[in-house]
Amino acid sequence: MTWQKTFTLEKRSKGCYLVTDEISSEIRPGLDGVQIGMLFLFIQHTSAALTVNENYDKGGHMDMALDSIVPENLNWRHTDEGPDVSHTKTSLVGTSISIPITEGRLNLGTWQGIYLTEFRHKPHSRRVVATILFVSSFLSRLDQFSLPIQSASS
Repeated sequence: MTWQKTFTLEKRSKGCYLVTDEISSEIRPGLDGVQIGMLFLFIQHTSAALTVNENYDKGGHMDMALDSIVPENLNWRHTDEGPDVSHTKTSLVGTSISIPITEGRLNLGTWQGIYLTEFRHKPHSRRVVATILFVSSFLSRLDQFSLPIQSASS
């Protein structure tokens, strides 16, 4: 079975933002009744990314360590949108993540959360496609029955 929704995250400027609650509220209808499944999140942009990371410190944003790895002051060839390192950073972090679903809830670790990493200085809203794949409750009950498997030669 499948469920899919495209939604927009609120506008944010450069930084890392914990968006677990914002995403959870958007996908809540898709989680209803899912005993076992997978959530796939895909951000439809090349200058922002999604990642799962530590969310213990609620007081601040995750450090933008990528600024040290991919500095903005390099002599970039891709300058149609100004000196832009965001596409390189997006390639490093990634545009999609997958999270298991168990009993209608995201099965994240104790200190894990979903982060939007925005690489543009000017605030942008970002579109995310959420896809949930799961086995319906009827099909998941079929595993109670042991059916003989026959090979083609029998």
